[in-house]
Amino acid sequence: MAARPAVHRASGCEETVTVTRQVVSGPSRRLDFDAMQENSSVSSVGSSAAAGGALRVALIDTDSGFLHVLGKRFERAGWQQRVLASPVPVEDLVAMRLSALVVDVGVLGAQAWEYLEKVAARMPGLGIIVCTGQSSVAQRVRGLRLGADDWVGKPCHPEELMARIEAVVRRRRRVEPQEDRGPRVSGELEIRGDQFQAFVAGQSAELTKREFELIDLLARAEGRVLEREEIYQRVWGYAMARGDRSVDVFVRKLRQKLDKASPGWRYIHTHFGVGYRFAPEPVEPLPVAEPDRRVRPASAVAEQAGDELAELEPALTERAAS
Repeated sequence: MAARPAVHRASGCEETVTVTRQVVSGPSRRLDFDAMQENSSVSSVGSSAAAGGALRVALIDTDSGFLHVLGKRFERAGWQQRVLASPVPVEDLVAMRLSALVVDVGVLGAQAWEYLEKVAARMPGLGIIVCTGQSSVAQRVRGLRLGADDWVGKPCHPEELMARIEAVVRRRRRVEPQEDRGPRVSGELEIRGDQFQAFVAGQSAELTKREFELIDLLARAEGRVLEREEIYQRVWGYAMARGDRSVDVFVRKLRQKLDKASPGWRYIHTHFGVGYRFAPEPVEPLPVAEPDRRVRPASAVAEQAGDELAELEPALTERAAS
């Protein structure tokens, strides 16, 4: 069966974006993608309902053609959207009460990584999708590790982007516990789900989104060993690749922050070859060396002083003679 793509393109400020049509034909069947799109609003509405109702999405992008086509899809699905031509303060994003943020890192400029990390840390419950042009593996890895939940390359089909937004929102909601999000105290640590942060004596431990999700997951399973694969699945939202060390890296960073904030306690224990267990335990102080209280005889002290003076005597005599 041969595929004959017929592509309509909408060009924006930076990218050329594939918008619609692909016709697949063969000896026994013909599938017109344009015809399928007539009912796209039905599938989108059903999907968003499954994701928990109409979504509120902000887009930081300047690609007018892409935004126009995507906006029509959002409207059909009953989603609310806010288009931003440049990055806004994180506090403004918080006020929008968003389900997801779609961002073109090219629009963010030189501060792209810092901005992504700041948004992810300040808004742990927000799904972040990077939708941008050509990028390197290193850039994609960096963005995902800083807090992006997905990375989509342009050109992309708007239906695929919407499906990815829905998937990210579903994962975020699965990770969020449905029970009470009130404070939970373990050792000196106060874990506040309502603020997505941990505190010691009222001082924030300055955890990032991923770090909070990690400590929250471990603490809710207190005393039980969680395997690395389970941790990755529940925090990152998908299966862990063979050889991936992300869990270990984030546990190490989390431990460093907890050790700094609460040095008298140990919270996370390693079970080599398996995973990690949360169990607050006070750290036993190191034994203090007893001072040498033995009294030395006066004769021994005098003898030592005499020896030291004898060593200095030649130098003193030479200096006096000169």
